[in-house]
Amino acid sequence: MTSTFRTTRRTREQLRREIPGTAAVLADPHDFATMRRYRTFPFDDHTRYLRHLEDHLRTRTAKGVRTTLTLFDPDAYAEYCQELGLDPDTTDSRARYTAELACTGATVPYAGEPLAELLPLLVEETGRQIAWDRAATRLAEAGTCPDCDEDLSHTAFALATQALKELLDGLGDGTHHLVCSIPAGAPPLLAALRITSEEGRHHLSESESLTFCTVLAAGIAHRTPGGIVSRSTRPQPQPDDGTATPHDTVRGWTLRDGWPEPLTAAQVFTAYCTDAETGEPIPPEHQVDHTAGFPLTRPPETHRC
Repeated sequence: MTSTFRTTRRTREQLRREIPGTAAVLADPHDFATMRRYRTFPFDDHTRYLRHLEDHLRTRTAKGVRTTLTLFDPDAYAEYCQELGLDPDTTDSRARYTAELACTGATVPYAGEPLAELLPLLVEETGRQIAWDRAATRLAEAGTCPDCDEDLSHTAFALATQALKELLDGLGDGTHHLVCSIPAGAPPLLAALRITSEEGRHHLSESESLTFCTVLAAGIAHRTPGGIVSRSTRPQPQPDDGTATPHDTVRGWTLRDGWPEPLTAAQVFTAYCTDAETGEPIPPEHQVDHTAGFPLTRPPETHRC
């Protein structure tokens, strides 16, 4: 009898490790405050809430249970409950919404790290997915050319991919940070891409590159204005005293007639050293060169209808 009980308990523990879970976290204090309007929400202090959550996650991890994290959005949750006719002031509704996020939302795996380190990554991944969703919708709205029936979204994405390839090849070895910005209502579409290049080999995130190309393609398809900025850090010769400091180079391009055209060094300086909200000048950073963008070869198949 005891042997059977132990075997059953071990089997249940093994099964628990085989079933991963998802935790939806209120990373923002404002979102946490919004959830406090629900009577069944048991927390009243954001810092203590995060500490309890971290303790719970570490306990699960110590037992071999895998957990992914996703962001809990109170406004989206309220809409979700309204659409499905659910009472938002129940733990069952919150659990159902979290399960939905596990399938459709941005997630990051938890492996015992401090939440203070992991939450910024989760916020970034969530923003990337939102940007991709908006850009993909905007790209699909391009439809087909009324004159030649060409799929404008497909053509634009192929052009964006070609432009990114030329950018990476032209930037050369080093660590690069690219940002593409396309006006598309408020807020604008933004995509960031980090690359490490060495001897012609480029190391980059597949999800970041997909989002970057989709945002750029949305601008190309609709012939909207927009821009690309690159910031590159290249290895510098090591001086005898060992005091080498990073030296960055900033370049820029503007979308013109559905293709990125290089900015001059003066235009790059003006764009990079101006506050986007106030229009006031910003002092240039030390050890940063503002350099003209290099030309990107427009493919001959660029849509011209």
